[in-house]
Amino acid sequence: MKRTLVISDIHGELQKFEQLLKKMEYNHEEDQLILLGDYVDRGPNAKEVLEKVIKLKENGARVLKGNHEDLMIKALTTDVERAWNHWVMLCGGDATLYSYGFSEENIAVNEEDFKKPVLQSDILQKHLEFIQSLELYIETPEYIFVHAGVEPTTPISETDPHLLIWIRDVFHKGYTGEKTVIFGHTETNSLHNDTENNNVYFGSNRIIGIDGGAVYGGQLNCLELPSQKVFSVK
Repeated sequence: MKRTLVISDIHGELQKFEQLLKKMEYNHEEDQLILLGDYVDRGPNAKEVLEKVIKLKENGARVLKGNHEDLMIKALTTDVERAWNHWVMLCGGDATLYSYGFSEENIAVNEEDFKKPVLQSDILQKHLEFIQSLELYIETPEYIFVHAGVEPTTPISETDPHLLIWIRDVFHKGYTGEKTVIFGHTETNSLHNDTENNNVYFGSNRIIGIDGGAVYGGQLNCLELPSQKVFSVK
């Protein structure tokens, strides 16, 4: 492969995703595409993004699970009220369900007597099975690719999967490993400590954050390796 191309945190922003793939002239026969998770929630086209991701994986892309996929799985495969409310009310799961054609009435629950809505959708079931099968990290001789980061003092193969998709400051400030970690999850404007800066973050401790906050009006970033060239769309 001539290039490795890494994208994270698409969050239902299909148009930006397609524009970015075009801008970086992605060719599945020559490039290794790696997607770091969070394809769903908050943005308008989660279903269509997942359809696109499935096709890209069929053509050789490596696809990781993010914390929003994990929230979606827990909300839709269990009857736990907290899991449902956390995903739908706090984390943008309602936008994901709307993309599958469900209405606000379809997903409403009785707060006094919780009963998860019955949501019939073959395509949703197919997508659930897909995201349940996704890997959590990729490790190469030079890099670690992961959604949120790694626990600095624990080998990644022994790390609690929850940390790989949720960790923030402990990783950002404490990582001292030899391999460069490419991650999403935390918007780069917070890593830059600049609300206007959504560019890729190159940390001095070999961490590279690429989540440009696309769904919040920021930008969708792609990091090209080994050149470290960046492509972005707003």
